[in-house]
This record gives sequence, C-alpha cells and structure tokens, in this order.
Amino acid sequence: MLNVGVLASGRGTNLQAILDACARGEIPARVAVVVSDNPAAPALERARRAGVPAVFVDPRGRKKREFEAEISRILKEHGVELVCLAGYMRVLGRAFLEEWEGRVLNIHPSLLPAFPGLEAQRQAWEYGVKVAGCTVHFVVPEVDAGPIVLQAAVPVLGDDTPETLAGRILEQEHRIYPEAIRLYAEGRLRIEGRRVIILPPAAERDEDRREEEMRWGNGVGRS
Repeated sequence: MLNVGVLASGRGTNLQAILDACARGEIPARVAVVVSDNPAAPALERARRAGVPAVFVDPRGRKKREFEAEISRILKEHGVELVCLAGYMRVLGRAFLEEWEGRVLNIHPSLLPAFPGLEAQRQAWEYGVKVAGCTVHFVVPEVDAGPIVLQAAVPVLGDDTPETLAGRILEQEHRIYPEAIRLYAEGRLRIEGRRVIILPPAAERDEDRREEEMRWGNGVGRS
C-alpha cells in the first residue's frame, strides 16, 4: 500500500478524486497526510472528513527553504512515499525537489508543453486552440516541464467560455490523476530522459519472463 502525501492550496477537488479512488480500492494507495499553505483551504476539510491528517504550514515570514523543510519533515513523519500536488499554488524549490526526486507528481490543466503556468485553460481558449486538455507529470525545478505520465484531450467547443472549458478539463483531471498514481503504486512508471515508459502489469511481465525462460530452456535461440 503506497503512502501518498498531498499538497493543496484551494478547493481540493483533485484531492477528493484521489481520496475517492483510494476508498473504492481502485488504486493500491492511501492518502497519509494533506498539507496546505492556506489555513482556510477547503482541501483541509476534505481531508478531515476522510479521516486523514490535515496540516497547515504557515509560510509567512519564513524563508522558502525553511518552510519547505518543515513540509518535508511532516511528509516523512507520515511515511509518505509519493507527493502529489493538487492545486498547490507555490513553486517548489530545488532543495525540496532534489530530496523527493522522481517522487512528486502534478496535474496541470493543459496539454503540456503548451500553456504552462497560471490560467492555462484561459490561455488555451484565448489562443483559439481546437483541443485542450490536462497532463499528469513528474515535477522538476522548471515550471510544468517535467516528464509526462498521462494526458487527456478535451475538445474546445464553439460556445465555450474559459469557465466551461475549465470545468470539462477538470472532469478529465479527476480521471487521469488517480490513474497515474495507480501506475506509480504498481511500479509501472520508468523515467528515461524526458520520456515516461509505462510498463505492462507485473503479471504480464512475469508471464513474458516465463515464456522467455522456457524458450531458452528448450534450446530456442541458441547458436
């Protein structure tokens, strides 16, 4: 069972999608703690309702490194193995990301590398694209630039507004974020440079291995 720590600053709808997927047994994971930089974040209340520890860490008057070191300490205290950003509105520092390298995921409401940064849905709508979407990616020091795990496409309709488009993108975020966590929990994600390779399920890998061993055992492939 993978222990997940969630960082959130606002509503926490993606947090709720993760909590619900865990409760339904769809992913071999549990949310071990939710940490927020906003004491009024609804995400904290969502965590409490689910019986998950909810912690506010005050960033005011503190250096970034000190603030993030406290978050890291809290995550470790709760045995966190994977950190998921769910509407977390701060750019994580290099020291934090080095400590948690390859273990931080984020969901972004665009088809990266298009439209990084804030208000990606509005950026896409104003640009006039015909297809928008969302991306789950590993987090690196450069904003919204990490290796891509999953993406979902969302058509931009003729009568869309930035708000209606954002709503339909959010539906897909709720679908692919738990899926990405499931793949991570099952050990099926391998980073190779900029690419994320999604491995087949362990049972299929074991079967392929047995077939390969049988072929060599029967002399197949020998010179």
